[in-house]
Amino acid sequence: MNWIDKLDRKFGRHSISHLMYGISAVMLIVYFANLLTRGAVYQLLSFNRSLIFSGQIWRAVTFLILPPNNSPIWILFSLYFYCLIGNGLEQEWGSFRFNLFYLIGALGAIISGFLTGYAVNDYLNFSMFLAFAAIYPNFQILVFFILPIQIKYLAAFDLVFYAFSFISGTFSTRIAILMALLNVILFFGSDFYHHLKGESGYRQTRNNWRNFYRQ
Repeated sequence: MNWIDKLDRKFGRHSISHLMYGISAVMLIVYFANLLTRGAVYQLLSFNRSLIFSGQIWRAVTFLILPPNNSPIWILFSLYFYCLIGNGLEQEWGSFRFNLFYLIGALGAIISGFLTGYAVNDYLNFSMFLAFAAIYPNFQILVFFILPIQIKYLAAFDLVFYAFSFISGTFSTRIAILMALLNVILFFGSDFYHHLKGESGYRQTRNNWRNFYRQ
């Protein structure tokens, strides 16, 4: 991916290492702050297009740091999992490429919010999970801390779920899914296209996609 290589050479020194540690830590702080304020923090940070145009411009980005759920147990599991997949992608790509992947997904989510008035970070987080599954398809996790399963099967299930959401959802939902997955399209689209055509290649990502779909 020559365009990423060029950006890496030019801006790589400005990348943030262990980005997901920082984002997850902020999410945890927001979670506890929301508990203390009985939900007021979530209301203050969530995306709201009309309030953004009224001057509350922080809402354009703060929805990205809202925790994935309200359960005290699952919030810790979710944030641990975010760190796991974030660090896995960073080890494979390097800090700059992972920063760029996350930034593109975040910008996609923000743009979809301004286009439709609806913006969440769920699809951005899903894009990281999908990228991790493509690179490490045989990575095994314990579902409910008991059942071992390879991550490619969970990714396949999630793909079906989000495909159904895209088909049956509202226009806002469709745009939100599509824009937040721009990073996956840009990072994997070319290799996936060549894989479908059966063309030879030397990139590791192509082999990972093949393992993901065939194993």
